[in-house]
Amino acid sequence: MLKVSNVSKTIDGKLVLEKINLELTPGSIAGIVGRNGVGKSTLLRTMAGILDPDAGEIYFNEKNIHEQPEVKQKLSYVPDSTELLKTYNVKEIVKLYDAIYENFDIIYFYSLMDRFKLPKNKKLRSYSKGMKALFLMILSFSTKAEFIILDEPTNGLDPIVKRNILQFIIEEVSERQLCVLISTHHLEEVEKMADVLIMMKEGKLESVTSIEDAKSEYRKVQVVYKNALPESILQLNNISILSQIGRVSTLLIKGNIEVTMNHLHNENPLLVEELPMTLEDIFISSLGGESYVS
Repeated sequence: MLKVSNVSKTIDGKLVLEKINLELTPGSIAGIVGRNGVGKSTLLRTMAGILDPDAGEIYFNEKNIHEQPEVKQKLSYVPDSTELLKTYNVKEIVKLYDAIYENFDIIYFYSLMDRFKLPKNKKLRSYSKGMKALFLMILSFSTKAEFIILDEPTNGLDPIVKRNILQFIIEEVSERQLCVLISTHHLEEVEKMADVLIMMKEGKLESVTSIEDAKSEYRKVQVVYKNALPESILQLNNISILSQIGRVSTLLIKGNIEVTMNHLHNENPLLVEELPMTLEDIFISSLGGESYVS
């Protein structure tokens, strides 16, 4: 188990992380989402032991990763930059990782290289961006780490390889009871594969919940009234307007759903229709509205 306890971090005079508390368990995939600049990458680097927290502790299997560095053998971190190790060839990188990680599985590594059809006799700089991202992920899983952190892992991957990689991650978590933490702007990926949804806002954790529980707190509806949206509906603080075209409004209801639905019906609508809801709807409602830029 990985436990983040009351962690704060200031960089260049700015409070980037504020009193972060989080627990992640084996056999799970957690997706961390948030707008740019909210501290996601800083949190990942701190959890990986690359950055030291200014306050608080991070434990893996009850060992403080910043005070007992040997525990980092159980952790692996894949950054969002694919420029790492670009001047080395595959054999040199394998030799390096085999020296660093006592459980690095060379046979397994090369089996994954074959599975994903990556060339084994070239320098990393000759790889495309997507190939580099895939290679770093293969390296990470070959360490046999128990907790793997992936920062934007599918950037640059074509749709077919991306689908295969996501399936591979699910297989690894299921078979080896790993814990994988993924930071991504691709919300559909989190929605498909994550057990736990972590939402960050302005250096804090907005919420930590399962995808199913997150969706159960919301209801997406399309409503049409004879005139504009009634003022009584506009004044409800648990409703967000996702879109409005003429008299057709798409609303997102957060909490108190049954009472709110009754309120909508009591205003004599011409139409009330429930719509399928996505993680993107929740993201927009919770983390910054329509001004979001990925």
